[in-house]
Amino acid sequence: MSTKDSILQPVDDKARALARRLVRTVRFGALAVLEPGSGHPHASRVAVAPDIDGVPAMLLSSLSPHTTALDADPRCTLLLGEPGRGDPLAHPRISVIGHARRLPRDSEADARVRGRFLARHPKAGLYAGFGDFGFFRLEPQRAVLVGGFGRAFELGPDDLLGGEMLRDTDAAAGSPGSAVTTSLLAALAAYERTAVEHMNDDHADAVALYATRLCRAGQGDWRIVSVDPYGIDMMSGDRIERLEFDTPLAEAGQLRKVLVDLAARARATQPAGE
Repeated sequence: MSTKDSILQPVDDKARALARRLVRTVRFGALAVLEPGSGHPHASRVAVAPDIDGVPAMLLSSLSPHTTALDADPRCTLLLGEPGRGDPLAHPRISVIGHARRLPRDSEADARVRGRFLARHPKAGLYAGFGDFGFFRLEPQRAVLVGGFGRAFELGPDDLLGGEMLRDTDAAAGSPGSAVTTSLLAALAAYERTAVEHMNDDHADAVALYATRLCRAGQGDWRIVSVDPYGIDMMSGDRIERLEFDTPLAEAGQLRKVLVDLAARARATQPAGE
């Protein structure tokens, strides 16, 4: 048995859910690229947001060294995780290993990622439209998840994303039998902004209950920032909470009923601290 095999645990649904939570709730990460010419690793801090399929997306300037490096060689690794209280090494983190792909400006994918990114990083709206900035998707080949001391996993793309990957607006790559298909992702992406705005504008009370009762988060100005087949992400200030569905969506039209059922459950749940 190799050393690698001896330290890695079998990937289970709990590990997959933790990986989704990290990729979909962490707003900043460390991006490692290969420096042109020397080939040395170059790491920098970047703001991130998940695309609807779970692929990490980044807004990068062509004036930065890491963008120059990615244009020369798209191979990269993105480390995501928040240290929290106590020993930083006791907290979960994930390294997503893959290739960064620049999205064509004004494409459907660019518009989708832009909306999701700015929902998490509203101040980036001041410069996101500048000519030297562009969005990249880090399409994963694998990921290494550390859930804490003695808990390490190596995940494949299906483990990390749970389904197919939106490589472009109308083509897919992934397992034919994946639970989440590109047709579902495309339908949900088309519906997402309307659903999010409706919930935040007309059902803010339900959103607050999702966060405070179902996620046991503190009080705040909670708003839904994104929806995906596995759950919803909510944000208040710099805090993000994720609420996973009991069962992944099979079609976009199920979202309304799922949100109604979650609101009923939240209202029936004892408030935190009581």
